[in-house]
Amino acid sequence: MTVTPTRRKPVVLIAAVAVVVAGVLAWLWWPSSESGPTVLDASTGSHNVRLSIDSPKAGENTVSLTITDLHGRAAPLDEVTVEPVMPQMGHALVPVPAIATGDGAFRAAPTVLPMTGQWEITVTMRGGGGQDQVVFPLLVRN
Repeated sequence: MTVTPTRRKPVVLIAAVAVVVAGVLAWLWWPSSESGPTVLDASTGSHNVRLSIDSPKAGENTVSLTITDLHGRAAPLDEVTVEPVMPQMGHALVPVPAIATGDGAFRAAPTVLPMTGQWEITVTMRGGGGQDQVVFPLLVRN
């Protein structure tokens, strides 16, 4: 009696590889579960600036700022603006005025980030001591 080999092994192997590939692709494309605000800190020669954005996304965002002098006291500022720039794509958006919400606290809304990718957020501060700027890198995801 002659035994003919079955073709079952290649089919099972192909199915197993397909399941593994599908699993890896699903893991790579699954939406990020990161939640919570992105908080960034920077200092200039005159100011300490904290920028906070709840889960930066493409579209409208609210930028919250806390600006103090180098001793931690609320900085007396006349004007604060937030300017999003995406250098890789050549996007420079109109600066958004930040409204004072308390001692050293400001809010710029809506700050529109039209697409995902690496952005730079320039915070410009104007007051009795002149003008000061700080630039924050910001990664925007879906």
